Amino acid sequence: MAALNERKKRILQAVVAGYIQTADPVGSRTIARTCRIGLSSATIRNEMADLEEMGYLSQPHTSAGRIPSQKGYRYYVDNLMTPGNLPEEEASAINHSLNINKMREIEQIIINAARVLSYTTSYTSMIMGPQYKKSTFRQMRILPLDEKKGLVVLVTDSGFIKNKVIDLHQSLSPVELQQVVTYLNQKLFGLTIDQVTTSLINELKRDLFRRMEILEQAFILLEESLKEEQQVRVFLGGTTNILNQPEFKNVDKIKRMLALFEQESLLFNILEKNLSAEGVIVQIGSENPVEEIQECTLITAAYKINNKTLGTVGVLGPTRMNYARIIGIVRFLVDKLSDSLS
Repeated sequence: MAALNERKKRILQAVVAGYIQTADPVGSRTIARTCRIGLSSATIRNEMADLEEMGYLSQPHTSAGRIPSQKGYRYYVDNLMTPGNLPEEEASAINHSLNINKMREIEQIIINAARVLSYTTSYTSMIMGPQYKKSTFRQMRILPLDEKKGLVVLVTDSGFIKNKVIDLHQSLSPVELQQVVTYLNQKLFGLTIDQVTTSLINELKRDLFRRMEILEQAFILLEESLKEEQQVRVFLGGTTNILNQPEFKNVDKIKRMLALFEQESLLFNILEKNLSAEGVIVQIGSENPVEEIQECTLITAAYKINNKTLGTVGVLGPTRMNYARIIGIVRFLVDKLSDSLS
């Protein structure tokens, strides 16, 4: 594939910028008049024809200007675009919305992050909630409530806490209780929840068979955590924003989009594919794995809780989007969300 010279790069960049701004095909006269690149309309027109032949531009109508193709957008994002810094007022709005002092629940923080992301970008936001089973076991504690009741608490490194009140069928001294808890913590520390398998639990039971009558309900909490379906939520913001774009005025497209937003498991699969990726990922058109969004661009980045990657933030919009701005917003929000959740 022939490399683009500087002239073609500048013209491609001008077409992308003009089309993003107006949603109308960009002509040679417009570029000559507004971009000040020192070329005549005829020269620009010839270069645009070359770019079209190379697959970077397309011409919707014979007499119209050009618009970027998927290949053109890809080249622009990879080679021509420079993500900018967020304006101070937008950064301040995101910081304010994620103020953890006002919202202590993880779910509420994420819901609010989805709302502010859709508002700031004017597109649809999708945020995958933290995956509990990917959290690492930190400690179990058994706290006596009285002679007959105790509280089992399971804590992970990412802040998830599960607890269960258990019946103590016979008395157990604080020293004995601590010995058991110490043993379990030594065996389980550093394992993710989905690594605490049924066979491991059975092994622990055998080691502690003398105290099993008392500890049976404590193990039930671990077994429930293992068997529990991975109910990871996907939180949406601005689901109708994308429908406001000129590209989505077709009724069939609108129906497909709205149907997609109702399929939480499908949205989860879309976001999970980028969970282990580093940095901001830009998927344009057919680069997206799901047919329903192959006329869109999806920009994603993973967020972390205490340095462990547990969820993904995404912005879904038309391929005609202001890539530099949206990438900057996603990057900024992911950093702030990770800080807040941690």
